[in-house]
Amino acid sequence: MPAKTPPPTRRRFLGTSAVGAIAIATAKLAPIGSAEAQPRTKRADLPEIKPGSNTSFASLRQIDAGVLNTGYAEAGPVDGPAVILLHGWPYDIHSFVDVAPLLASAGYRVIVPYLRGYGTTRLLSSATFRNGQPSVIAVDIIALMDALKIEKAIVAGYDWGARTANIMAALWPERCKGMVSVSGYLIGSQDAGKMPLSPKSELEWWYQFYFATERGRAGYEKYTHDFAKLIWQIASPKWAFSDATFNRSAAAFDNTDHVAIVVHNYRWRLGLAEGEPKYDDLEKQLAEFPVIGVPTITLEGDANGAPHPDPSTYARKFSGRYAHRTIKGGIGHNLPQEAPNAFAQAVIEVDGYAT
Repeated sequence: MPAKTPPPTRRRFLGTSAVGAIAIATAKLAPIGSAEAQPRTKRADLPEIKPGSNTSFASLRQIDAGVLNTGYAEAGPVDGPAVILLHGWPYDIHSFVDVAPLLASAGYRVIVPYLRGYGTTRLLSSATFRNGQPSVIAVDIIALMDALKIEKAIVAGYDWGARTANIMAALWPERCKGMVSVSGYLIGSQDAGKMPLSPKSELEWWYQFYFATERGRAGYEKYTHDFAKLIWQIASPKWAFSDATFNRSAAAFDNTDHVAIVVHNYRWRLGLAEGEPKYDDLEKQLAEFPVIGVPTITLEGDANGAPHPDPSTYARKFSGRYAHRTIKGGIGHNLPQEAPNAFAQAVIEVDGYAT
């Protein structure tokens, strides 16, 4: 049986546009700037780790959660404060293969789930619609927290994972102790997705338009690994990842539902595919571009080749304690795998914001 959609918070936000939402969040904002310019309330003496030092997780598990049997890695003490690390597309849990042991060594209980359509995560019923709506992925993670009896967690991610964390923090702030979000505020709507961008910006989203066609769906199905490797190269142009590193993640794309869920996600975002009516109320709330009050640190790599907003455009979307960090050194889109120390430190710092 499909799980019930978790009830969204009853908090209502003023205004129905991004401009209106921005006007709400004027208090308690930290200035945007370098890491040195921001207040620090909690640090850990994390060991410096070379990216790629780890290649696997010690503990991989499965659990029924909502409509999914979710595969996830776990590290750290079971009674430690919970951190949920959320990967993007086309990546997988290995984005956090170095981050997870760093956080575990600092006493955190670290949960790293495969999102629906990736790795060992499976839909429990063949009759369930292969839905890639962003709100649905957030519902999946709330269901995972319920299954693991985690009342509250720090949520942290990039790409699809950052968007999922944003949605969780906006709709279920009582479940989120803090948030680390690469590329900032990524909540969108179908109406926003229908708005044309400049030709240069549209070019950056070429794969969305490819997926909008049946040829694109067939092409992604036929060349999934080649397609994903190209995205990795474009999104992180200075990251010299090895074939072995890519192949460890690419195995997650062999999930039988991967292509259907990815294609539905991008078609839905362009308004070219329908979602499920039971999530309409969540989407209506998200279409108001709600301000996020959960303590937040946003991160950006200095060499992110994927489409991403300028930090100055989203700072006012965060009304709680907030800071932004630009991570230097040729860091691209897959920030936690390329700069694991910086990502782990941000998680620990945002935990300090919440205490």
